[in-house]
Amino acid sequence: MGNVEWRQVPVGLDAGRWVTRTGCKTVLVVVHSVATAQRLAGLLPLFESDYRVQVVFTAAPEVFSGGVARLLRRLDGVTIGWGQATRTPFDLALAASYEAVHELHAPLIVVPHGAGYNKLVVRRMADGAVAARGAFGLDQQNLVKGGRVVPAAIVLSHRADLAVLGRQCPEALPVAEVAGDPCYDQILVSGQRRSDYRGALGVPPGARLVITSSTWGTTSLFGQLADLHDRLLAELPRDRYRIAALMHTNVWYGHGPRQVRSWLGDAMRRGLALVPPEAEWLGAVLAADAVIGDAGSGTVYASAAGVPVVLGTFPDADVVPGSAAEVLAQGARRLSLDQPIVGQLADLMAGRDAELSRAVAARLSSEPGRFDRNMRRLVYRLLGLSQPSSIPVTRQAAPPFVIRRGD
Repeated sequence: MGNVEWRQVPVGLDAGRWVTRTGCKTVLVVVHSVATAQRLAGLLPLFESDYRVQVVFTAAPEVFSGGVARLLRRLDGVTIGWGQATRTPFDLALAASYEAVHELHAPLIVVPHGAGYNKLVVRRMADGAVAARGAFGLDQQNLVKGGRVVPAAIVLSHRADLAVLGRQCPEALPVAEVAGDPCYDQILVSGQRRSDYRGALGVPPGARLVITSSTWGTTSLFGQLADLHDRLLAELPRDRYRIAALMHTNVWYGHGPRQVRSWLGDAMRRGLALVPPEAEWLGAVLAADAVIGDAGSGTVYASAAGVPVVLGTFPDADVVPGSAAEVLAQGARRLSLDQPIVGQLADLMAGRDAELSRAVAARLSSEPGRFDRNMRRLVYRLLGLSQPSSIPVTRQAAPPFVIRRGD
């Protein structure tokens, strides 16, 4: 995104000469990766129909920046380069990651881009010393720059996160906002469309849909068990099962979409379907009869939705104690590679653990069904505008789609 031209409208020193509507509040949407863009795109309906607000996008520096330029083109909004973004004042900025956001000149709202703050990370100091492990996103190293708390608001999905933030970065507690989880709210309003989602994925009546859900990194499901799909295709009867793979966008764009399709090409020729990064993945999860997953958000959301989950791999030592991911890990079954998988899946689906699903959901959001209302209230407070009179309504998940052999 470094070659984006310097825009003179709708923002800039002389923008008033060129705009059609004057006096608009400007909101900068800061996109670090495709994953963060997907979370931020869900916030746009909260204020996009307001004639008083102008939205501008920018791509921030990020390791996993692949796919961002193409996504921004699809969004078809005004996009400015990072250089202009850091030299232009805005009335509000929205981000779902932290890299370089301290360079912006705007009140900043930071939201989590997954199922809360679940990941423990090791921090290294400037002199190479290793700092204490902490929950990524709630740590002082990300939140404080030059002695200043960078965000004007840190959005939390659950009240329990306040205690984590208080331990790791107490100076940021005054800007914490418990708003809930937008994806869980979508689960609440989308469950009745399960048959629609299954139809969109081409699951025949009576067949079972098994989804593998992998986050990114060496400890992920795909990082540890790359041949799992081959085994599933060999063991699960084709007339009774359909198999689809759901992978974090950092897998797709870290290695490249062509490489992912190449690695899984043989499995696709034998029936594996891939949920591409541009598809709305939640509908696929809601369509599933079982999910084989890991510590990623997709697996956590699947459990919260009531889908039976078995963990193919799980880095217990890297998960925040007390988080939704740890609640899942404490109660979920673990996949045994020494036993036939078909039998394990049959037992899993026959013994749905409703209590575990409720426990994961209860830790995922302490504001169920209220994220949009809470978030819009926060956005308009920081913009200094009165809220629209309409009541924000959580949208249902869009029907998913997959790519198959020959697509």
